[in-house]
Amino acid sequence: MGQKFADIASTGPLMLAALVAALAGLVSFLSPCILPLVPGYLSYVTGLAGADMDSGSRRTRMLAGSGLFVAGFTVIFVGTGIVFAGLGRVLGEHQRTVEIVTGALIMLMGLSFAGLVPGLQRELRIRKLPAVGLAGAPLLGAVFALGWVPCVGPTLGAVLGLAAVEGSVGRGALLSVAYCIGLGLPFLVFSLGLRKVMGLFTAVRKHSRWVTRIGGALLVIVGLALVSGLWGEFMNWLRATVGPGTVGI
Repeated sequence: MGQKFADIASTGPLMLAALVAALAGLVSFLSPCILPLVPGYLSYVTGLAGADMDSGSRRTRMLAGSGLFVAGFTVIFVGTGIVFAGLGRVLGEHQRTVEIVTGALIMLMGLSFAGLVPGLQRELRIRKLPAVGLAGAPLLGAVFALGWVPCVGPTLGAVLGLAAVEGSVGRGALLSVAYCIGLGLPFLVFSLGLRKVMGLFTAVRKHSRWVTRIGGALLVIVGLALVSGLWGEFMNWLRATVGPGTVGI
């Protein structure tokens, strides 16, 4: 089983899709409806506030809280990715149709992420929240994953679409994990309070509008590639060039 997963993970085409998924997660974190709220999330999952969050002695608790929060949404996102990959596998005989429909939806998600689809800018959240502190951190992560946030829903939808196109449960799970790494790793870095990174986050926040525009444009490009068939052609070229079982790009 371990070797099979290693073979799945080491193919060049899949690694390219995983890179797209991780980038989608990172763009979601840097978006204007996530990055400004990060201190609030960390305060909630640690039970700390204000000066307590800036204390070096509290850093372990901050890291634990953010890690549990990330674990909570990772479980939900990976489970959803597996479901979509399974659906794609069932529809394997209609692969081209799946690619076209998925590509169209990803383009819609890209336009939504850029703020050009008003109907998808509304937030849908579970209002009942778990208790404040470490014990409630994974539950808050799950609640976060089960809602619709304009800066997360479109990028996650694109990754789920790629999972469906891959049509493999293992590949779908890997793409979902890559997305969660892109979204979750910055939470962990933020909890460490590294000054250089905090400065970078502050600079990005000042240009958040460009984050959504660039992220939306990238999603639209991926969608166009799927609809036109260029995605499949490029993947086939990679398979022929890289070869199975070889670590690719």
